[in-house]
Formats: sequence, C-alpha cells, structure tokens
Amino acid sequence: MIFRSRFGSAAAGLTAWRVVGAIWCCCLVLVTSPSAEAASAYGVVRQAVPVYRSAAAAGGAVVADRCGQVRSLEFIALPGTPFRVMRDLGPTVEVTTPAYTPPAGVRLFVRSAFLEFSASELPPRPAPRPDAAKITETLRSAVGLPYVWGGNLRQGVEGRYRGLDCSGLLYEATNGFTPRNTSDLVSFGEPVAVAGLTAEQIAARLRPLDLIVWNGHLIVVLDRDSAIESILRCGAPGNGGVTITPLRQRLRHLLKQRSPADTWPPGGGTAQLFVVRRWFEGQY
Repeated sequence: MIFRSRFGSAAAGLTAWRVVGAIWCCCLVLVTSPSAEAASAYGVVRQAVPVYRSAAAAGGAVVADRCGQVRSLEFIALPGTPFRVMRDLGPTVEVTTPAYTPPAGVRLFVRSAFLEFSASELPPRPAPRPDAAKITETLRSAVGLPYVWGGNLRQGVEGRYRGLDCSGLLYEATNGFTPRNTSDLVSFGEPVAVAGLTAEQIAARLRPLDLIVWNGHLIVVLDRDSAIESILRCGAPGNGGVTITPLRQRLRHLLKQRSPADTWPPGGGTAQLFVVRRWFEGQY
C-alpha cells in the first residue's frame, strides 16, 4: 500500500508536470508564433493609402499643427505600391518601400488592414514616364489646390489630405515616376550650371520641366516665362497652395534668399543654396 501510495503520488505529480509543461509550451507558441499575416514579410496596397512616420498616427491618432498640417504624414502610397514588413504592431506595421526614401532616422508605418500580404517579394509599382505635354497639363490643372504636407494625390484619401505639397505636385503629375522627396530631387537627372549667375542668366538656361530645387522645396519650370510650385502660407486661404509665378520674378526673389550652385553638396542638409536639375531631355 505504501508503494502504491508513493507510486500514485509520483504519477499524479508527473501528470501535473506534464500538464504544466503542455500549458507552458502552448503559451510559448501563442507568444512567439506570428500570425499568418505577420509571417508574410511583404505586402502591397490596392488603393491609395496614407503612410505615416509614427505607429500612433497610422493607427488613427493624427494631430494637425496650427497651420492645419499633419506633420506625421510622410506620403500617400499609390495603388500597387509594394512594401516590406519590418515589424508587426497589430493594427499597424512598420514598413519600407522602394517607392519612397524617408529622411534619415524616419521610419514608415501603415495600417495593417490596407495591406495585401505576401510571403515573397513583390515587384515595384509600374511608373512609366508620362509625356511632357501630359505632365505640363496635369501641373497646370493643379493651380488653386491647397497646400497639404505629405500630399501627393489631389483628391486625398480617407476624406482628408486633399491637396499637394511641393514635391507631391510633381510626383502626382508624373504618376510616381519622379522621386517623392526634395532630398532625392536635388540629385535627380543632370545638373544645369547656374553658380554665380543672375536671374536673367539662369532663366536663359532653363527649359520646361527643369527643377529648381533645394533640400526643402521644389519649383518646376513650366515654360520660358513661368514656374509652378505648391507653397505653404499658414493662415492664407488653403494655407497657400499651387500657384504659377513669372519665372524671372521668382528667380529674383529666390536669389535674395539662396545662392545658385551647380550641384548639391554632399551632406548639404539645409544649406542656403539651390540647384537646377534637368531630367526630361529631348521633349522640346
């Protein structure tokens, strides 16, 4: 009886430990096993969606500044934009995408529900270059639209972000062919030598669709006499927005604030310079 008692006690103890072990293993599986979606390292959006620089904003906690701008909005991903999922945060995911190079130190987040997940890497979104006439027509049709930080789709998304920022104006007109940020546009295409020139001399060298750009703003040359840009004017109707300005007048004003350079210096940051880049050869 004593043997049986001890054996029974030991068996009960062993059974108990097996149950605990099973529960512990289950807990480990529940904690460490990613969901099928999280395990998919890639995704694509089938509609235009906002991409933010914080998980909170991607989850819906967006805050506008005194000028009505949501500074956490990085850009609006166009339909077909592929992403690589870096981290699953439940309702949101941290991502990277070949369609957008964020500023140094900035991470990108999008709502998980917007992504169609995939286990394999997805091809880049097709973005053939439109012809010059189409780009110019789209640019001109944007006149009067409000300035929206991070905006690159005039109709916006989710009932907000209707408007364009400076580089978003060009990005929309080229259907995503051109880089989305001015930090990339300062080296996009080929340089036009403008260092040391006057407004008249610079204007004489410019061609339609040349970019007058620095790290922070973009002006697009429309033709020999005019330029277009989207500029923030806090408190003005539409907070400023897309306007056309006489080219030489705009250059004279710019030369009071910045100096022309032939190329943007490496690590130039916010240097008080501007460059001219030519990316559309042979159209005129």
